[in-house]
Amino acid sequence: MKRINIFTVVQITGMLFLGYNCNAQQSKVNPSLEEAKKEIAASNTIYFQAFAKGDPSIFINRYAKDCWIMPPNAPVLRGAGAPLEFFKTAYNKFGLRNGKFITLDVFGDGKEFVTEVGIWQSFDVHNVMFDNGKFLVLWKKTTDGWKMYRDSFSSDHNK
Repeated sequence: MKRINIFTVVQITGMLFLGYNCNAQQSKVNPSLEEAKKEIAASNTIYFQAFAKGDPSIFINRYAKDCWIMPPNAPVLRGAGAPLEFFKTAYNKFGLRNGKFITLDVFGDGKEFVTEVGIWQSFDVHNVMFDNGKFLVLWKKTTDGWKMYRDSFSSDHNK
């Protein structure tokens, strides 16, 4: 009986110690990740201004030159021309004029790449929401700051 109790005590102590270390590491603030989160939030704030103003240059600047945009039910758009192609389609074909990103999580080391997970809403010229869904964006740190490197999203609507 004593062996089992001692073994149990050792196991519980080990689990508590490991759990404490994990929580201690998670609670540390990572300055690189915090910087990335701030830049991503700033980028997301101005992203839809491009559609409101009809100015693709604002939109294009959100993306890395070697980006991929992976819209639902459409081929992947790749490279420096992808953001302009996507902007024109969203603006002219779908009538996108405004929107909203709600970031649920940003994770990674904050040094070279981070991942953002969230939900989005799209609004037309009358400010009526016509679509919404979820997104997953891999951000890349470039000499010009954090840029969208891989942008994948899907609608919550069956069309």
